[in-house]
Amino acid sequence: MNSFTFTQATAVEAAVQDKAAHEGAAYIGGGTNLIDLMKENVARPTHLIGLKNLGLDNIENTPDGGLRLGALATNADTAYHPEVEKRYPLLNQAILAGASPQLRNMATDGGNLMQRTRCYYFYDLATPCNKREPGSGCSAIGGYTRVHAILGTSEQCIATHPSDMCVALAALDATVRVSGPNGERTIAFEDFHRLPGNTPERDNNLEPGELITGLDLPAKGFEKNFSYLKLRDRTSYAFALVSVAATLELDGTTIKDARLALGGVAHKPWRDKAAEALLIGQPATADTFRRAAAKVLEGAKGQGTNNFKIELAKRAIVRALKQATEMNQALDATAFQNSNP
Repeated sequence: MNSFTFTQATAVEAAVQDKAAHEGAAYIGGGTNLIDLMKENVARPTHLIGLKNLGLDNIENTPDGGLRLGALATNADTAYHPEVEKRYPLLNQAILAGASPQLRNMATDGGNLMQRTRCYYFYDLATPCNKREPGSGCSAIGGYTRVHAILGTSEQCIATHPSDMCVALAALDATVRVSGPNGERTIAFEDFHRLPGNTPERDNNLEPGELITGLDLPAKGFEKNFSYLKLRDRTSYAFALVSVAATLELDGTTIKDARLALGGVAHKPWRDKAAEALLIGQPATADTFRRAAAKVLEGAKGQGTNNFKIELAKRAIVRALKQATEMNQALDATAFQNSNP
């Protein structure tokens, strides 16, 4: 690990100014990803700006009926917050599917969005990687690709975004709040992360010096019909091969509204609004779900050892939507049992 200087910011404006004053500076919250990157010499910040004293760890209701998550709220505190458990159970499930209890106790909500890819070659300094060194090449292409992307790839990069939480945030239409040298602004979650294109070194659309201050969830949380399905090589402490965040609003057996987002398949959480449109107005049946799954994966391209992901993703979408459909029935049964001890 290279040497670096450190300051503890006490205000958002001071943090932003400190970063502007130090070339090669980085913000640090929980540090669960950044410290790993520094230990491996993948990240080499010359100056760190601590954020823990900024008071951005609150979770509170918003005037429009939504919920605001402070950027420094931990993943654990967010998952177990009563409002999240009650109104946004999809987010609760997604967070608890990620990492380990120890990491969730440290990792912050803002930091979760800023995770770098877990591509083998990105972490291996002995191999070329366009994310580490633009223009050096992508060792994953033609290499071992079991965990790599099948959607939205480019000739420059086939890495995937590793977050579970972000897949749920994509499905819920969250908004990212940021502050930077030019003031405050909001970014629609679907516009926050980037596909690799010709600039794979850029994971997101933050401007230089900008700091995430919070996340806003809309009032609609799909608390009755939802499912977060994560398929991985082992059932704990493993990144998704494919994950699916599925929500439905049902009128009887007819789908009134639907959200569908995938993880483990692209450089960003993958949401397909065209596939969602195929669900709306249709009966909640396996045939309907299969048509939507086919739409999501129609442009998928395997890289050899990850070809299996295409069929796996289709089946995962059908399974997740089926689970979401059945969720309300399960909740009704639980309510009946609780009212009839």
